[in-house]
Amino acid sequence: MTTIYYKQNRLKKLRAFCQVAKHGSVTKAAEKLFASQPTVSLQIQALEREMEVSLFERNGPQIMLTVEGKILYDLAEPLVQNVDHLHETFSAHCGNLSTGELSIAAGESTILYVLPEPVQKFTTEYPGIKLRLANETGRDGLEMLRNNDIDIAIGSMLEIPDDIEYKPIVSYNPVLIAPKDHPLSKLKTLALSDISPYGLILPPRHLSTWRIVKMVFAQNNTNYKVSLEAGGWEVIKQYVKIGMGVSIVTDVCLTAEDRKDLTVLPLDKYFPKRSYGIVTRKGKFLSTPAERFIDIMNDCFVPSEAKEKEKEKV
Repeated sequence: MTTIYYKQNRLKKLRAFCQVAKHGSVTKAAEKLFASQPTVSLQIQALEREMEVSLFERNGPQIMLTVEGKILYDLAEPLVQNVDHLHETFSAHCGNLSTGELSIAAGESTILYVLPEPVQKFTTEYPGIKLRLANETGRDGLEMLRNNDIDIAIGSMLEIPDDIEYKPIVSYNPVLIAPKDHPLSKLKTLALSDISPYGLILPPRHLSTWRIVKMVFAQNNTNYKVSLEAGGWEVIKQYVKIGMGVSIVTDVCLTAEDRKDLTVLPLDKYFPKRSYGIVTRKGKFLSTPAERFIDIMNDCFVPSEAKEKEKEKV
């Protein structure tokens, strides 16, 4: 009897261990588990006795995984996720995807320009799945992913951390936008040096656009100046239209109406294409709704990408 009880309790201990490991705090883990702090602490201590190792280094209020703790976390976290999502996964494999939740983190530009078609298709096909879009970018989105606050993230990544996987799905071209009557609109070909005299309107400097602009101009030994820092491509486009400066954007943000009001000049000679794709944490269990959304993303974008490649060959 003791052995049976001991094994039945193992899942609770592993679940508590994974929550403490994710949040680095017994208090936060207890909140997530709707349990008391002493209960979580006792479960961790029992697991350490069972495994005969120390799983955490305790330095005052801070709790960090030991080497053995990291190994156990990598092994246990997918198992706990699989068990916690067992009913949902089983129902999906039986052809029933009528209930459940899907949480996605993405930046404002991704939500505005990339996700409308996939989101519309997903909600049409799976009306019973509650979909939540969190407007988060960069480090905040990755932190949510690491803490299991979201299922997946969608966006553009230049630097990929070791614990993160990034699968590009669709890419867009870099362009310069300027007012219709701007001196640059009269040029047949555009060089970086042509942009130098004019102030650039760029998104906030903590975003990747700043680093890309700085890198490309430096590689070409060309100066540039920033006249205005503004949040979001919709804001940037509006300020370009009223003559406050020019900007370097990805053409996914340009509508047919925008192209009537703006001069749009290609910059793919200097700047790389910007890819958007699926961001997940390595080893994370993907729920069936998340897998279905990824399938829909591929259906929406991969065929068009393949067609573009075929055109390029011709």
